[in-house]
Amino acid sequence: MTKRILLNRRRFLAGSAGAMGAAYFGRLPLEAMAQEQAPADQEWDAGLVRHILPTVNDTRILLKVSFDRPLADAPILRLENTAIAGRMSDTAGEYWQFHAGQLQPGRRYSLSLQDSNGQSLCEPWPLSTFPSPASDPERVRVLFYTCAGGTSGTYEGIGQREGFLPASIRNRLLRRALSFQPDAAVAIGDHMYWDLHTWRGEDAGQLSEAGRISNFDFSASALGASNETAMKAAAGPQIVPIYGSDFRSTPVFFLQDDHDHWENDAVTDEFASYPIAWFQLQLARATQQLYYPEFLPDAGRPVGLPWSSAGDRGDVSESFGTLRFGRLAEILLYDVRRTMNLAGPNAQFVGPQVERWLIDRTRSSEARHRVHVPSNPFGWSAGKWGEWYPDILDPESGTLTTAIDKPYWQEGWLRQHDRLAEAMTQQEGRIPLLVSGDLHAIGAGRIHRSGAVDLRGNPMTAVLSGPISTSIQGFPSVARGIGATPPAHLDLEETMAPIEDHGFTLIDFLRDRIVLRQFAWDVDREPLDAIDRLEPTHTTELAPAA
Repeated sequence: MTKRILLNRRRFLAGSAGAMGAAYFGRLPLEAMAQEQAPADQEWDAGLVRHILPTVNDTRILLKVSFDRPLADAPILRLENTAIAGRMSDTAGEYWQFHAGQLQPGRRYSLSLQDSNGQSLCEPWPLSTFPSPASDPERVRVLFYTCAGGTSGTYEGIGQREGFLPASIRNRLLRRALSFQPDAAVAIGDHMYWDLHTWRGEDAGQLSEAGRISNFDFSASALGASNETAMKAAAGPQIVPIYGSDFRSTPVFFLQDDHDHWENDAVTDEFASYPIAWFQLQLARATQQLYYPEFLPDAGRPVGLPWSSAGDRGDVSESFGTLRFGRLAEILLYDVRRTMNLAGPNAQFVGPQVERWLIDRTRSSEARHRVHVPSNPFGWSAGKWGEWYPDILDPESGTLTTAIDKPYWQEGWLRQHDRLAEAMTQQEGRIPLLVSGDLHAIGAGRIHRSGAVDLRGNPMTAVLSGPISTSIQGFPSVARGIGATPPAHLDLEETMAPIEDHGFTLIDFLRDRIVLRQFAWDVDREPLDAIDRLEPTHTTELAPAA
């Protein structure tokens, strides 16, 4: 299956590379790019609202909202009998955020938005807080996916497309996922693609076409004047029409990865895109500030983790989050890009304080299920630089190898990988589970060995969540010359060998087991309306080791 997809992707790419370039940048000028809207919800009146993305914990709600026009005065969120003034996220009054606290755990609230004169801005809608950490719910369903970003390409039917999937198709995939009524959604990185520098060929490290078109002033703030206009024009069409108001009642957890920092994780003799440059970091922070919520506090997560409790953000965390659903499940979310370093044998993707938090929570007995969600995947490799693993593509054999040194790869990354793997396999009575994105594939497997770490007594299940968008060039078999492949460092039993289709994963956490359902839609072979009937391609039921 994987080999067949690889050949088809390459054949399509060979005939359409030039056309894809035109589709990617052909929607300029920049101001015109920000006009896309999500398909209308026939059952809910969005009014002036362009998009709503909420997150919750047991006692708080955070909303990110944008409107069709700037608002001169702060809009009001009404939550039952409480009125909460919005906080402007941009400098023009189009984007606002709302923080509601001191709420009751596990309660369904009615929310509404009004302007400063009391006029409704949209129809009211419901949103529930999570159960108390001390409660013991019977089940929770969580949606996982990756790579929903990208400027809209074209789609004219089976096998006829250019660039990323059109926004309407991405929205349709997400609406199908929402039809299964998840209690929360986790978006694992690559919410947008607008890399400012090239990373291939003779011009590696120079401004990309996207960078030249944006005409950013790298010495100025990301917000304000022309920089804000360019940032909104690049990021808005990759987020606003994909989500619209569809997730208004489904808490979301957005984890950033490399492209969300406006660069690919690439390195050459002339250029290293990571550790991330200051201006790109400011763009990543501005994108998050406008479009999707940060992570709310959690009693088990230190407030002093990097990029947490920043002076301009309050007590939220930008890179490290927790989805806690009573005593049933705790999902640990961590961005490995913003804190990665190049310290050789001592290199880390996440700093020592973050690693201690992850290991301490993994060893804690407070939740029946504990899941790791890093932005960089465990289990598989495509030979790229910024992975946990040292494998690289052998150009002669077309396979991965460790016999060739991977330039600039850091040994310490793999050491940290094994420390985390060891902590996960040592969980007594709990299923070691890790879900990740980035590799633009859907797959699952059980890891029985990680280097010298023996996991056979309690193997780790690793899951590739599935991409919502992804251009043809983004599939690893095209971009890297090889699909997602088990690295030499692991003994990996593939229960679902990775496939390069668009899709998502739903996971049900029950008191005595975990049920994984993975959904795939083949853009090259299936009609568009097949999305509306998607059923699981693969189902796995996991129980704790005896």
